[in-house]
Amino acid sequence: MPPEQTSFRRLATPSLVSALPRLTDALLSAGRCVFVAPPGAGKTTVVPLHLLDAPWLRSRRIVMLEPRRLAARAAARFMARLLGEQVGETVGYRMRLDSRVGPRTRMEVVTEGVLGRMLHDDPTLEEYGLVIFDEYHERSLQADLGLALCLDVADALRDDLRLLAMSATLDAAPLGSLMGGCPVIECEGRQWPVEVRYAPPVNRAGYPSSFEDNVAACVHRALAETEGDVLVFLPGGGEIRRTARRLEGLDAHGVGVHMLYGDLAPALQDAALAPDVSGARKVVLATALAETSLTIEGVRVVVDGGLARFSRFDPQSGMSRLVTERISLAGATQRVGRAGRTGPGVCYRLWHEGETASLRPFARPEVLDADLAPLMLQLSAWGVLDPSKLRWLDAPPEVNVNQARILLQSLGAIDASGRITGHGKSMNALPLHPRLAHMVLSACRSGSASLACVLACLLEQRGVAERMPGCDIRPSVEDAVRRMRHKPRGASREGWEVRLASSVDRIAALAGVRLDAGRALSDVARCGVLLGFAFPDRVAMNTGEGTFRLSCGRGAAVPADDALAREPFLVAAELDGDVTRARIWRAAPLAAEEVAMLAGGAITEQREVGWDDRQGVAVAHVERRFGALVLERRRIDDVDDTLLAHAVMRGIRTRGLRCLPWTQELRQWQARVELMRRHDTPGGQWPEVADTRLEAELEEWLIPFLSGIRRAEHFARIDLQSALKNLLSWEQARRLDAEAPTHVVVPSGSRVPLDYTAEGGPVLAVKLQELFGMAESPVVAGGVSVVVHLLSPAGRPLQVTRDLAGFWRTGYASVRAEMRGRYPKHPWPEDPLTAMATRHTRKRAGL
Repeated sequence: MPPEQTSFRRLATPSLVSALPRLTDALLSAGRCVFVAPPGAGKTTVVPLHLLDAPWLRSRRIVMLEPRRLAARAAARFMARLLGEQVGETVGYRMRLDSRVGPRTRMEVVTEGVLGRMLHDDPTLEEYGLVIFDEYHERSLQADLGLALCLDVADALRDDLRLLAMSATLDAAPLGSLMGGCPVIECEGRQWPVEVRYAPPVNRAGYPSSFEDNVAACVHRALAETEGDVLVFLPGGGEIRRTARRLEGLDAHGVGVHMLYGDLAPALQDAALAPDVSGARKVVLATALAETSLTIEGVRVVVDGGLARFSRFDPQSGMSRLVTERISLAGATQRVGRAGRTGPGVCYRLWHEGETASLRPFARPEVLDADLAPLMLQLSAWGVLDPSKLRWLDAPPEVNVNQARILLQSLGAIDASGRITGHGKSMNALPLHPRLAHMVLSACRSGSASLACVLACLLEQRGVAERMPGCDIRPSVEDAVRRMRHKPRGASREGWEVRLASSVDRIAALAGVRLDAGRALSDVARCGVLLGFAFPDRVAMNTGEGTFRLSCGRGAAVPADDALAREPFLVAAELDGDVTRARIWRAAPLAAEEVAMLAGGAITEQREVGWDDRQGVAVAHVERRFGALVLERRRIDDVDDTLLAHAVMRGIRTRGLRCLPWTQELRQWQARVELMRRHDTPGGQWPEVADTRLEAELEEWLIPFLSGIRRAEHFARIDLQSALKNLLSWEQARRLDAEAPTHVVVPSGSRVPLDYTAEGGPVLAVKLQELFGMAESPVVAGGVSVVVHLLSPAGRPLQVTRDLAGFWRTGYASVRAEMRGRYPKHPWPEDPLTAMATRHTRKRAGL
């Protein structure tokens, strides 16, 4: 046995080595365990190799899940090197489109999605005795799903299948409870101290620096103040490339700058992980993939930008968008640990020290924010129709589950009960998002399978299509096909090219497609149709100036100067998920006839009667719709009168009730009814006839009177009086006339109108001489005193009162003294209560 096989434990901390027997015993007795050890303890490599010798394993294999491809490949290579072997012997790895596993392999490191495929092929995992979930604290969707399925297998089919969840920073108790109250083992990591220094952003010369400027400045500071290689955490490839440009001068000072992110060529990734061959210092610009599992030799310094990029799914729009957010406290702790793996280190944090306390404790689980269509398809294939039947640390949100079911049903993957269909089983066999799997299978029937395989794999590799300018995805497809066709090799091939070519070959093989690059190039014009298979809810109709309406009802846009801004129809493959108006990043155009072909039976035809307020007319159309898109609209004249009446009512609401033929008499009637409603006994049940209520209830009282009314100029013909008075019963109409009369007969014999619309009313405006002999103010509505406006002989106001008796006692004398000299021809008796009322002068009245 090579000496390396007996010495790998020396890489672990003493505390981890002392914990290994406890871990072995826990898995023997309980079958499950949660193991927590900080960065640098050696758990990713030492624990799996140690457990290979466990007697309870009985020569079965171990499968260990890693969150990222790079970490999985690096961990497998490192363990193989410790054993003095090549990858593919005792230790191998498996990931989508790349596998190094041989007949002697007993330890398989796999990316998380691979476990689902393994369970699909063998639901009992018969060849495996232990499943390890490494770096479980990252809480990826596939890790949560894999653990839920493995718990289901262990409970129902394999009581000897052992499960181990490992993490550096994890609230372990809830996970231990989920796993049946299993043992939780914690140990300390290396005792290399890491000094944390805070380097918050600064403004230079009065101007705010960019994020990349601040990162680059901190890298220069770190190189000047410290020794060892520098690992810099940035949110994504764009920030990495921009920061690299700002550090281009470092090579002249003997410092190498390396990038480390998913799309990078494997050779360049390996160069970033290995020490510089000349012994020079290096700076590694990396995404969050360098937080865990990976050991980048020589790193003694970390520069933490404090940001990470996450995908957030909006179930209302059915779209995901990338967001850049602050990392969690657990993530920040992980990053600090990267500086202390091989010796004392330093971590620079690009924020104020006080901000650390505001970081959320742990990363938000992906299952809470993810597009659950892939998960729901896997569960349907597993035979689980309700996710709540499985055990989850955080259950999938019901709203996201429902959205996923709707999508899968629209793609024909599941039936109405949620059970997987034959088409769904074929979709699940392809390592693609269900949308893209459906597109490839549909293209096999339509004759564009080669193009569909390229297009699907291009969309699966996030960011690849962004290498071409503009929103049109077709140039990216053409470029990808040409690169694959010429098959450049070696270092000249970028990482994404290698993965894309391998992906296309694998998808084509699984789908039974014979690849034809020439046919794919000639079919590029059909990209829109193929995308329509995958994204029927994102067929978009041009609404002008680069704005579009999606068939799902959402708004979207491309830059007004983009070539696609003039296309009548698009299919949007990539959007940012904005709620109000999504930004379209990648799309392909569609012809009108292609939209009709894609929509097929989903096109509906319906009559719509509406109100055109600009022309003031009710209009009727027949509309052909695909979702929220109106594909065709033509005017018709043969329309049901009731539908027209409802359209007219919409016009009345738009213009307000003032557009109806109101008269002063009707406004007085309205005020009289309102007065009775307010002051009658509760049993009176008078209708509310204020404008707001009348407008809200137009359908109940006005529709019968809209026959023949179609235009705004016809409104004058509406019999508004009959419509309103129809609201009262015969008894209410009788009482209204009796108790809230339109006129009052005063002592002079005049029939004087009451104004119920006046402020503070009702109001009786009458000449004073006509009220001689009236001892009290008149009352209406069962006791409401009328406000009396006493007028002079010339009709000018003299006094306003609700208390006529009081006026005669206290106010009349002064009015008489003032007015009888001004109006000597009119009577001004000393006692108005005994005088004869008149509307004439003294002479005409015979006085």
